[in-house]
Formats: sequence, C-alpha cells, structure tokens
Amino acid sequence: MKHTIEKYIQKAKEENKQLWQLALEEEIENYGRSKEEIFEGLQRSLDVMKESSHKALEKGVVSVTGMTGGNAKTMNDYFLGEDTILGPTATRAMAMAFSTSEVNASMGKIVASPTAGSAGILPATLMTMYEKYNCSDDEMIKAILTSVAIGNVIADNATFAGAEGGCQAECGSAASMAAAAVCYLRGYDIKTQADAASIALINIMGLICDPIGGMVEFPCNLRNAFGVINALSSAEMAMAGVKVLVNFDEAVEAMKRVGDSLSENLRETGEGGVAICKSAMLLKKKYIDKE
Repeated sequence: MKHTIEKYIQKAKEENKQLWQLALEEEIENYGRSKEEIFEGLQRSLDVMKESSHKALEKGVVSVTGMTGGNAKTMNDYFLGEDTILGPTATRAMAMAFSTSEVNASMGKIVASPTAGSAGILPATLMTMYEKYNCSDDEMIKAILTSVAIGNVIADNATFAGAEGGCQAECGSAASMAAAAVCYLRGYDIKTQADAASIALINIMGLICDPIGGMVEFPCNLRNAFGVINALSSAEMAMAGVKVLVNFDEAVEAMKRVGDSLSENLRETGEGGVAICKSAMLLKKKYIDKE
C-alpha cells in the first residue's frame, strides 16, 4: 500500500498520534526492532549529522578531486564577522549545509538524507533548531522520524534519485523532509508539517541535476546551502498560516511528472545545465579528467 500524506493525516486523527509515532510504528513492524533499538540507531545517525555539519566550519575541507572545498569555513567566517542581511540563523544554517556537502565530497562520513547529494540540508536544519531552541536529542530523533514519514510518501509516489527526477528529487525532497521536521519541533500539527513539505517541494519544482563532471560537488554544494533556507522559509510560511492551494500528495505527483519529462542530459549525466558551461568544462578537464 502506497504511503500518502492524506492516509497519514487520517490515521493520526483516528489514533490520536503524531506523524513521528506513525513512522516509528512502521519501522517496528517492517524491521522487527524495538523502539529502543530504533532510537539507538537514529541517535547514531544524529551524531553523524552533528559531526558532518560542523567538521568543515573552522578548517577547510577539500573534495577528493580538489575542485571544491572551503565554502563552509568561508560562510562561517562571514557569519562570525559580518552584519548579515539574512541574519545569523540563516547564515549559520548555510555554513552547516556546506559543511556536510564538503565532508561528503571528501569521502567523509555523512547520513544520506535522503541522498548523498542532498545530505547537507536535513542536518543543517536540525542543527539550526538545536542551536536556536536548545532542542533535546530525543526531540531531534522524533523530528527525524517526522521527516521519514514525509520521505515515505515521496519514495512511494516519486523518486529521490537525481538521475531519475533531477535535483528537485534530491534537494527538493530533503528540504520537504526538513521543513516538516521544523514544524514538528515548533509544536505544529501534521497538517502544518505537510503544508511546509508541499511549499518546499513547490519552491524547487523542476530543478535539474547538472553536476560538473558528474561529481557531487558543484552546483550541489550551493543547492544544499539554498536547500536549508528553502526548508526554514517553507516552515515559516506554513507556521504563519500561508495558504497552500496544492497539497503535499499533489506536489509529489507533480514532481514525478516533471521529473519524467526532463531530458536525459538534465538528470545527473553532467551533460546539460551549468555542467557544460565553458568554465565548467575547463574545470572538468583539470580536476576530473586530469588533463
């Protein structure tokens, strides 16, 4: 049976439960593990997220190819020393998203959430909430489970793969999952969580996947930094009560249709978009082809 947000909302209403509880019950049923075992596993994932989102903030981390690196430190230095336009919360969030993206490109340990290419978004969002509101690890784990439920809907009705659906399927999905997690952490109901997820997905609808040389570096790192802002702003809109005229199930269906319509060179092949700009081709020759 396919997951839908409508089914989750109905079940939550009937059983007087929250989204994270429904996701937890499914994990217990599907994998035969206890609540304690699942929470222990998610604690390990959360610990990796904490480390990856901070590792590159003070010391520059360079990718395996040498093509990218150091943006997390650059962004964090800016956060520490400037009167930023977006304010410290957003600037710090972007720095943390860059950090995990750079750890991934350097072959460090990350949590694919839901993919390696979008792995900076959920950790940076969670760490933003941790730093701003002093959320406990238990609350963060429940937020992760909230994001799992959102991810279940996407996985069953669309895709997480950039090669199949473009970057909307990677960074869009991650931002949707993260936006719902934020709303949970702020005490909002499932409807608000779903609205936030829908807004985040709509905001990035149609985004192609065009990495230079096929490597998960650029523009992936920029999109991770943007993705956390998408997640936070989408959550703010939903919590403020901004009307969402297309529900999350419909947004996921739309993403699937758009992804299916993208030409092959716009889906992770490195043969379209910014990947074939002159400067990108020169970088590919220098750092990837080693010419």
